[in-house]
Amino acid sequence: MLDRMSDRLRIALIAHDACKQDLVEWAIWNRALLAGADLCATRNSGELVAGATSLRVRLLLSGPRGGDAQIGAMIARGELDLVVFFWDALSAHGHEPDVRALLRLAVLHDVPIACNRRTADLVVTSTLFGRAAAA
Repeated sequence: MLDRMSDRLRIALIAHDACKQDLVEWAIWNRALLAGADLCATRNSGELVAGATSLRVRLLLSGPRGGDAQIGAMIARGELDLVVFFWDALSAHGHEPDVRALLRLAVLHDVPIACNRRTADLVVTSTLFGRAAAA
């Protein structure tokens, strides 16, 4: 689960437009935890989180331009320990296939994916969070 080279959690952050404020508030609340992690995010979400928290966030493409697919590839390569993806369940999205693929890859590769604030809070406060996966 942890990057064996640095023992830092690798966390991806994504939020649809209607959920970006929730992600920013969640990141502010969990700033201390996130400060000890390697963060990446889709461009717009990452810019908002970095601006609100002053944390270093590796910016990928925006979701509709391929950022969701980039994160999916990172999951498949074993490069992420957690995905925090606050998605808007009430709106249709042009990149819906990428969203579904991202969710499928997280399940397939046993990467926790939190799709709302409560789930994200439960994941990061779990006693299992941050432990290396059993070999």
